[in-house]
Formats: sequence, C-alpha cells, structure tokens
Amino acid sequence: MIPLRDNIPPRRFPFVNYAILGFTTLVFVSQLLESHRGDRLVERFGMVPARVLDPDGKITVTQRRAVDTPFGIRVVERRIEVPPAALPPWLTLLTCIFLHAGWLHFLGNMWTLYIFGDNVEDRLGHLGYLAFYLLTGVAASAAHLAANTDSPVPTIGASGAIAGVMGAYMRLYPRAKVLTLVPVLVFLHMVVLPAPFFLGLWFLLQLFQGTISMGATEMGGVAWWAHIGGFAVGYLIASILGGRGVLHPQVEVIRPNTERIRVYRVRPWEGHRR
Repeated sequence: MIPLRDNIPPRRFPFVNYAILGFTTLVFVSQLLESHRGDRLVERFGMVPARVLDPDGKITVTQRRAVDTPFGIRVVERRIEVPPAALPPWLTLLTCIFLHAGWLHFLGNMWTLYIFGDNVEDRLGHLGYLAFYLLTGVAASAAHLAANTDSPVPTIGASGAIAGVMGAYMRLYPRAKVLTLVPVLVFLHMVVLPAPFFLGLWFLLQLFQGTISMGATEMGGVAWWAHIGGFAVGYLIASILGGRGVLHPQVEVIRPNTERIRVYRVRPWEGHRR
C-alpha cells in the first residue's frame, strides 16, 4: 500500500520537516557522488551492531559478487574487514538514519515522511518535532541493535525514525483518512482508508516479518525491528505528551458560516493540500 495524501492540512508551515527532507537529500546526493569509491559513507557512518558493542574488535563481512568466467557466471565470496567508524560507534545510531541504500529506499522514505511528518510537527511544535525525530531514530537503531547484536552488516535508513512519525500520527490523528494506492493483482486501485487501519496494518506486517527474520545476522535486507521499535516509541511519546496536555491543539478549519469544526468532519478531499 502506497500513501498518496491524507486529509489533515497543516496549520503552520512545516519548516523542520522540510529541513529534514532537504538535509537527507543532500546526504543521499553525497552518497551518489561517492559511488565510485564504493560504500565508504555507509561503512563509516552506518550503524554496525557488532562494532557498536565491540568498538575495538576486528569485524569482517562476506562480500559476494558475480564474476564472468569462460565457463559462465559464478559467485565469488571473500571476507573483507569493516573499516572503523568515522565517529565514536555509538554515534552511528544517529548518523545512520540519514543514509540510504538506493533510489527506491530514499524516495519511499522521503515520500512517507512528507505525507505524515507535517501533521506531527504541527502538534509537537518545530523544536519538539526535531527532538522527536532524532530520538525515535536513535530508538529504532537501538531496537535493531538489540535484535542483531552480532551482525557485521551496516544498518542505514530513515525508515526507523519515520516509523516513529507514523506511530505518533496514529495516536494524534485517530480519525484521519489516507488516500492509498493498493495493488490488486496487475491493477492499481485508489482507496480511502482510515489512518489507524493503514498504519496499524503496516505495523503488524513489520512485526510479522521481524519475528520470522530473527536469527539472520549476516544478510542484508530490511531492518524490521528498527521499524517496530521506532513505531512503538513514537506512539508511546505521543501518548505521554497528549496525556500531559503539552501538545498544540488539533487542526481546525472554518466553514463559510464561521462554525469551527475539526478537519475530519469536512468532506475529505475538498479544499485540502496535496
């Protein structure tokens, strides 16, 4: 399921959300420019669980590549040493959330952050949202670290922090709706789904995949437990802050008759951005 837009207009311009999008884009462009040097940025700034827990240890990983030989293509394996981090290894729990593995990884994360991040920033405030995003990103990295303590594979991606944003959105906007692109066989359908259903189903899928992937320590793939941890922490923080009454009020709109109503009582797709 691909979210296309929601029906909650932001009350104020989401400066921080756009700043995060812009900074992450600059980092990704830097990765593209460094591509001729291999994965240097990923190796130096990605979060390697084994390196975080044993900063002085020697860490090796198996590199596999296809080689064209006179007898056909065969896969060659070799052990290479993971270089030391450019920063103290524990700081890579934060730096890794600004790196991405490719165009689909990058675009998928940035689009999801664009859809949900502005509304969460609206409730938390600019500085509060920045602290929230960084905190959930670190929490997501810590969750992946706890589930893969011996892994020598660098972990990168903003999806853990964005999962935190999604968890907060689910808590703060329980009656929002999301216009969603749903593939059914070879056809694509646009469906309006309640945000809790869309986000809850996404979380259950992460939980299922994370459970069945436990024990795979040296293969690349999706950091399911980073998604799970980020989502849970984001939902928890939003619940705590909401219970203490420190959040900005929900977005409201004014009808022509000046009656103030919550936005989700207005016809969903008329008069809203995106």
